[in-house]
Amino acid sequence: MNDISDRSIMAALGRQLTMAVAKQTVTVGNLANLNTPGYKTQSVSFDSMLDAQVKGGPAMAVTQPGHLAGVASAASGGQVEEVKGLDTRRDGNNVVLDRELLNLSRASGDFSKAQIALAAKFRLVRYAISESR
Repeated sequence: MNDISDRSIMAALGRQLTMAVAKQTVTVGNLANLNTPGYKTQSVSFDSMLDAQVKGGPAMAVTQPGHLAGVASAASGGQVEEVKGLDTRRDGNNVVLDRELLNLSRASGDFSKAQIALAAKFRLVRYAISESR
């Protein structure tokens, strides 16, 4: 049976927070370029990084003698790619305000959920520490 440890919970929450921030950053960039001629809508894709992580992941480079080798985080480097299939306006821009606001709202909700779970985890730790006195 696969036990869920505190470390794995914290790592998963950290990845969720990182992914939400990456999605918010790209969405805000899209909103900032709403009226930029020729700008194409971007999105963050974590699929390729997740596949690499599951298959053993790309090893991080050891550039200094004191560095430790490890595996790159799946959430740390999602690929930013152009969104296909959106209607393009006459100026070549394809950013849709409603779509981007919805994406921003979803990313904000994902961040908030992970933050609430993380806060609850820390409250449990604080409670355990204060009860042991």
